[in-house]
Amino acid sequence: MASKAQNNGQRQRSIASRVARRIIMALYRWQGWKLVGDFPDLPKYVIAGAPHTSNWDFVFFIGATAEKGVEPNYLGKHTLFKWPIRRFMLDMGGVPIDRTRRANVVEQAAEEFARRDSLRLVIAAEGSRTTDGSWKSGFYHIAQAAGVPIVVAYVDNERREIGFSQPMLPSGNFGADLLEIARFYRSHLPDEPRFAVLEAQARDLLSQAAD
Repeated sequence: MASKAQNNGQRQRSIASRVARRIIMALYRWQGWKLVGDFPDLPKYVIAGAPHTSNWDFVFFIGATAEKGVEPNYLGKHTLFKWPIRRFMLDMGGVPIDRTRRANVVEQAAEEFARRDSLRLVIAAEGSRTTDGSWKSGFYHIAQAAGVPIVVAYVDNERREIGFSQPMLPSGNFGADLLEIARFYRSHLPDEPRFAVLEAQARDLLSQAAD
């Protein structure tokens, strides 16, 4: 895995990554996207973003973070971090995860948080673009295991806005925390049907816990 120096930008980035970031910033500005609010002034947190409806979501998210001088990270299969693209993947924020290790993804991500001085880990909590709106729990377990807060981000394609919630430490009650997350999303994108599904999922979890 990359060293702290690599992760904290203390060495020269590869030419390919610098060109890629410039292209992303140009696309972000050309398309007229904007960031609503600001990023939490914290060195470590998990960012759960939704709705994930396009492969362009992550590109514009990178543009928004770059504009504010924040460098997000993402998880990737360790097999992708090999020559000749290993340095590029690391420079673009990649965190290699080895699925052949005994430690699972949550444990490896928590190890990475402990090892680094700063880490803003972006996770598509819906899992895929074809989801009905239900969320996977991996983002929550990673934040809980690492002892870091969760920041949820919304992507408003109609207004071309990206916004963030306040940091939230996992309480240990996934259903209750998910309901708060669903309420945040519905307050910003009330007409997005996926968030009605997310709220229903949270209420189902709370109901199951009460039985």
